[in-house]
Amino acid sequence: MDSIAKIVRCFTAAVDDVGAPPPGEDATRHVIGLGLSEAVATLLPQVDAGTRAQVVERYRQHFLHLDQTDMPLFPGVRAGLESLVAQGRLLAIATGKARRGLDRVLRDTGTAHLFCATRCADEALSKPHPRMLEDILEQTGLNAEQALMVGDTTYDMQMARHVGMDSLAVTYGVHARELLVEHGPLACLDSFSEVYAWLQQANGLSSAAAAN
Repeated sequence: MDSIAKIVRCFTAAVDDVGAPPPGEDATRHVIGLGLSEAVATLLPQVDAGTRAQVVERYRQHFLHLDQTDMPLFPGVRAGLESLVAQGRLLAIATGKARRGLDRVLRDTGTAHLFCATRCADEALSKPHPRMLEDILEQTGLNAEQALMVGDTTYDMQMARHVGMDSLAVTYGVHARELLVEHGPLACLDSFSEVYAWLQQANGLSSAAAAN
């Protein structure tokens, strides 16, 4: 989903609420994907722990209750995910969001039923540590070679590499192509329709190899 504008607005408002120095939009965009506490520590290294804790709490209030910025699904996402599930693929989420935030957006978008496992930054170590992926693999009974991480940040790519999992980068989210390709994804794609097509092609190649 396209959540960048809402996240930036909520961070900006939270920092203003507590009177901390504003980090700016570019810096805020760059930490999207980290757990909230890790993101605030990265953005505000010069302020004390108490002030950072206040920013975290104010961000949660803005994100969950005060800010009404829309977060639409990217074009083709709903139909594409439903099709992947119908094909027998297992879908999971590893996110920097907290559990309350993830549960809310899954409820609001009506997509919770599409995912067999979800893991949040307040339940495990933040990206790029691989703990969230390790937990998902354990829950699904798969190994890293059987899974693929699709992500829009360098933290996603690093997390996948740390657990020995291939990754697929997308450029329509947070980090720029030139940053993503440094981490060796299998491909770097510009839309969800390209992701879906890539997965269909990869599935066809795998089926052909198995038949041979």
